Amino acid sequence: MTTLEKAQLWLSETFDQDTRTTIEHWIKTNSEDLEDSFYRELEFGTGGMRGIMGVGTNRLNKYTLGQATQGLANYLHTQFPGEEIKVAIAYDVRNNSKEFGKMCADVLTANGIKVLLFKEHRPTPELSFTVRDKKCNAGIVLTASHNPPEYNGYKVYWNDGAQIVPPHDDAIIREVYSVKFEDIKFEGNDNLIEWIGEEQDAVYIDACMENSLYQKDKIGYNNLNIVFTSIHGTTYKTIPQALKKAGFTKVDFVTEQMIPSGNFPTVASPNPEEPAALEMALDLARITNGDIVIGTDPDGDRLGIAVRNLQGEMQLLNGNQTNTILTYYILDQWQKAGKITGKEFIGSTIVTSDIFFDIAKKFGVDCKVGLTGFKWIGKMIREHEGTEKFVCGGEESFGFMTGDFVRDKDSCGSILLACEIAAWCKANGKTMYQYMIEIYKDLGMYYEGLINVVKKGRSGAEEIQQMMKNFRENPPAVIAGSKIAEVKDFLEQTSLHLPENRKSVMDEIPKSNVLIYYTEDGTKVCVRPSGTEPKIKFYVSVKDNITSEQEFSEKLLILEEKISQVKADLKL
Repeated sequence: MTTLEKAQLWLSETFDQDTRTTIEHWIKTNSEDLEDSFYRELEFGTGGMRGIMGVGTNRLNKYTLGQATQGLANYLHTQFPGEEIKVAIAYDVRNNSKEFGKMCADVLTANGIKVLLFKEHRPTPELSFTVRDKKCNAGIVLTASHNPPEYNGYKVYWNDGAQIVPPHDDAIIREVYSVKFEDIKFEGNDNLIEWIGEEQDAVYIDACMENSLYQKDKIGYNNLNIVFTSIHGTTYKTIPQALKKAGFTKVDFVTEQMIPSGNFPTVASPNPEEPAALEMALDLARITNGDIVIGTDPDGDRLGIAVRNLQGEMQLLNGNQTNTILTYYILDQWQKAGKITGKEFIGSTIVTSDIFFDIAKKFGVDCKVGLTGFKWIGKMIREHEGTEKFVCGGEESFGFMTGDFVRDKDSCGSILLACEIAAWCKANGKTMYQYMIEIYKDLGMYYEGLINVVKKGRSGAEEIQQMMKNFRENPPAVIAGSKIAEVKDFLEQTSLHLPENRKSVMDEIPKSNVLIYYTEDGTKVCVRPSGTEPKIKFYVSVKDNITSEQEFSEKLLILEEKISQVKADLKL
């Protein structure tokens, strides 16, 4: 069907008057909005279904969300015939999230499914925890993570608390696309809704403490100066409670940003990966002499951390650096406690730093790698339950999880762990940054950069597709002065070793439109279209060896320049 034909289907009485009026206006004025709103259907990517709110098949609205939820309800009935089916629903601070959450609950209850619905917005990891804690069959969270205010999204979790993966994701999508809009059951049954709230927070926070804290005598807890901001997101209640309950007493909050708002009024982007999002927290840390600054994204699953660097200034760590520190510390504590038996593993992703292989080798555990997104780490946990013990996992996009009580990235447990490490470091006369350098001295220094190329709309999607085609068919021969040694193509599931011109099969990871280049000097470049945003991403990792803090500073400048050279060579 043409875009116009798709749009005309939405002029029937199945759709409300406001929707029809908008479409009629677009058709009459030949508006560009018509094309972008209807040229495709929203798809499930690495983070579920995510898009701009508005009218159309390519937008988040009552009908696209209703279709997804009706499809999920149909699938649940096929998977759990004759059972009482329960689904937990949470939503973040975004505009319309609360209304969308209740609407999804209505569709489920109209289909005879019991719903555990949070009274107010809650972090995504608490939803993951609640699915297992309350023995639900599935979970839904309404969130668009760190996207701009005009976005919202929809993620589905299975009964293990992890996001859906094959075969459930494909099967649910087939159910979703078989649902006609006129067949969505919107008239819910409130008698099938159980409202949950503060009592569940306490259970979740206790689980975070149990799985994240190792210093039972709380070394340095009362002497660590913490600055925290929720950046207007869902953690404005849970993180302060968790820090207080754990025993951290010197905590300052960015009060202006502890007010939940889907408009995120004090930042250009509520993304803790970006230094600007933590600017107000960094300013407060300069006043309070903060040791560590922490910010979370709107749905509270990711965290950004800044600590004092060698010059005593606050510096934002990238996701790989944060996860390196947390992973190394956890495994060191496990080793000291005699908990490592050789049947443990950590989880990572193909775009994350290869230092996690080095960490795993040092402590005698396995490092399993999956595609981008924590749903694949959740899949690892499920597949190896009973045979291997999951310790922790992370990915470069500022996500980390410790233990398997939450089967998604979790800022609460990660924050408690990071604060313990910072307190322990301070009590031992060093900073968290110096601890990171000690790890690099032990294992080798890795440094990473992320390059985002934004291409919006239908033409942008086509341009990204062409870029991937070009990189696949005409790979560079040299990057940053070093010859390409290996090309991994996760769509073709092959690895080409260039020196011997030998191609091998790698089918242990599902197909995905991702390319990775390795050069002879160990530089790694990963090329991947985003699954949730209109952009193509280039993940660059470079490495060297260091023996001192001074050498770290010298090599840092060299590696930064090398990443700039990679960017130039790829013409980005």
